[in-house]
Amino acid sequence: MAIVVFTGGTIRVDGQQPDIDRLVVVDGVVVDDAHPVSSDAEHVDLDGGLLLPAFGDGHAHPLLAGRERTGPALRDAARVAEIVERVREWAAASDAAWLVGGSYDATIVEGGLFDARWLDDAVPDRPVVLHAWDYHTVWVNSAALRAAGVDADTPDPALGRIVRRADGSPSGTLIERPAIDLVLDHAPRPSLAADVEALAAATAALAAHGIAWVQEAWTETPDVPAWIAAARAGRLAVDVDLALRADPTRWPAQLDELRKTAAQVSAAPGLTCRTVKFFVDGILENHTAHLLECYHDARTRGLPNWRPDQLVDAVAACDAAGFDVHLHAIGDAAVRAALDAAEGIRESLRRGRRLTIAHAQVVDPADLPRLADLDVTFCFQPQWAMADDVMTELTLPRLGPHRERQYRMRAARDAGARLSFGSDWPVTSPDVLVGLRTAVTRQDAAGRPAGGWQPDERLTLSEAIDAATSGVAHQAGDHATRGTLRPGMRADLVWLDRDVRRGPADRIADARIRGTWRRGIRTYTAPVPEPAAV
Repeated sequence: MAIVVFTGGTIRVDGQQPDIDRLVVVDGVVVDDAHPVSSDAEHVDLDGGLLLPAFGDGHAHPLLAGRERTGPALRDAARVAEIVERVREWAAASDAAWLVGGSYDATIVEGGLFDARWLDDAVPDRPVVLHAWDYHTVWVNSAALRAAGVDADTPDPALGRIVRRADGSPSGTLIERPAIDLVLDHAPRPSLAADVEALAAATAALAAHGIAWVQEAWTETPDVPAWIAAARAGRLAVDVDLALRADPTRWPAQLDELRKTAAQVSAAPGLTCRTVKFFVDGILENHTAHLLECYHDARTRGLPNWRPDQLVDAVAACDAAGFDVHLHAIGDAAVRAALDAAEGIRESLRRGRRLTIAHAQVVDPADLPRLADLDVTFCFQPQWAMADDVMTELTLPRLGPHRERQYRMRAARDAGARLSFGSDWPVTSPDVLVGLRTAVTRQDAAGRPAGGWQPDERLTLSEAIDAATSGVAHQAGDHATRGTLRPGMRADLVWLDRDVRRGPADRIADARIRGTWRRGIRTYTAPVPEPAAV
């Protein structure tokens, strides 16, 4: 019997009960404080810090994040020339037939549209594919276009777009998955061994941020063997649920494939496959999010992936097959379609099925009252709820002043939605503490703007912690076993070096993760700081 006793700090059980100062864990489960403690029990001194239920990440892409490690770091590049030079160095050091990497900041070029010829200067003879930070857009060189046979005569695929020059030739920017796959379908897949290493590194990084469970929010069937291999080898530092992507071009025939794939995962430890992912629309920054009214800067309402009636039927079919549902919905028309689909399985939701609407960036005010009668979770990415360069340079010009209300966490919660938090890593960092700070302040790291961006949508810190812990556990369908520190719950724990509730909100992210436990087993230990120089 393994017994661990935590003392010497403050322990938050949940958002309702008073804090405690002692927690006993037996064989990975929280027990009543009166449980006898043997002489060989392990004791952890919290050193004045705060012990919380471990964080969850309700929407992330660890495999994509892990794969990024094999290419150059591009996110901080502020000029095209910097990216090109890093790609040149990458190509010189690699003999790979294709160079596939990411992810670059789309705001450094007007409109987020990049030209193949800029990459040709660095790598003229091999295909290069770079994902934008949003993973809904790629920038490719001319060799990649040639290898894929994409030219002026290639039509835009259904649900995708090839950005073109004035003469009709492809410029080098491809928008949304069907267009991206015109090129990537010709690239070799990473090896199983490489993907296992990517998953090991990515999940270790999640554990270092205090995370014990993650929703992998986009899984293609060919990716599943790597997940199973990593789980069976004990290489996953967090528990993971895979959300298999529903493909509107292959629906409903695809449902049988999803059932068979999920069955393969059932025997892998720490890994489940309980969810189907729907991309209801795209993103605002490339005009593919689905809006009720035209974009402010373009005569289009976006590029919906599913007809509303088709989505209702598909969600109902997934529910009947025993799957929970996870819907990417950015625009207000997409959010409305997602809520319509939730209406279709209302009785299942009342019986415990889970339906999550991820992002919910723009919600029409008329749809907020519907949340009172629908047991749905809104999974927000709190780090997006601020006026950064993406918001000011790309997003707001697309929406216009009459639709600037976004990421309405307070309004959604007050209307009756359950809230969970996710990072959408690698789109943004999996640093939960940064997300908590942003949810509470609606400011960037420098405290801008004063008073917060759309400050009436701020959450309290207690509400934000709940969204990152019990809210994610409820989204996962695991609220009876994780997400709080009541007796009988799994000992998924995160130890912070300070009680972030007792300091200024703008300093929340200054706290340090000192340890993470999954089912009572320590998955992360902070390195001991170097002694100060004398």
